[in-house]
Amino acid sequence: MALDPRQRTEFVNRYTRALINAWSSEEYSAKLDANPREALAEAGLELPAGAEIVVVRNAPEGHSDTNIDVQVNLYERGLQSGTFEFHIPQAPQIDMAELSEGDLDSISAGELSPDINCCCCPCCCCT
Repeated sequence: MALDPRQRTEFVNRYTRALINAWSSEEYSAKLDANPREALAEAGLELPAGAEIVVVRNAPEGHSDTNIDVQVNLYERGLQSGTFEFHIPQAPQIDMAELSEGDLDSISAGELSPDINCCCCPCCCCT
């Protein structure tokens, strides 16, 4: 059963909410492992009563953690088979590299790197 565009958007929003909750709350993440039906319902994902729910923390070989289409396809398969597989990868790591004092001085002086393009308005771009 393929989702129509509205259903797909609703699913993606709710799945994303579950991911963000899992990444930001150890309590929610633990509940997702212990009682996935209840945890997913908190994110707005109500699943059929008899459905089997499988939470996968490490995506199987060949599946991308970052491709939402994979998760949509798994959800659509679950609607047909009654077995829902949810990939819940680890939180993405953000590079928190610090700017040097020289970088900060250049920025505060209004200087831009030659590699940075600055769009001044919708009709012109300068380098």
